[in-house]
Amino acid sequence: MPSPATLDSFIARVESNAHVEAIQEFYAPNASMQENMAAPRVGRDNLVAHEAAALARAKSVRSSCVRPVFVNGDHVVIRWIFEFTWKDDSVGRIEELAYQRWEGEKIVQEQFFYDPKQFVRAAQ
Repeated sequence: MPSPATLDSFIARVESNAHVEAIQEFYAPNASMQENMAAPRVGRDNLVAHEAAALARAKSVRSSCVRPVFVNGDHVVIRWIFEFTWKDDSVGRIEELAYQRWEGEKIVQEQFFYDPKQFVRAAQ
């Protein structure tokens, strides 16, 4: 189970838009991430590479945690809002729930739940 200080540090890292660094610091080496019902990506290095590639498509991103964060033992649920400005100056807003399983102070499993229609880009 993550300590409240670790969870606060993780959220602060993501809200500072240091997404890659958050994965490097807070995910176990064998961690997995899963988008809705897609097959999970496995391994922290793989997760870092995928996140870096996703962020490279954007000009900027603004990340916000919508509190409260729900914690039940090793399980944590965080509601996130991500606002992207893409390289073509279109903008997008994505809201998701992240369902995490922690072992001690590291995330070992995470599944995101969101409506994929949010990824349709709208002109600014």
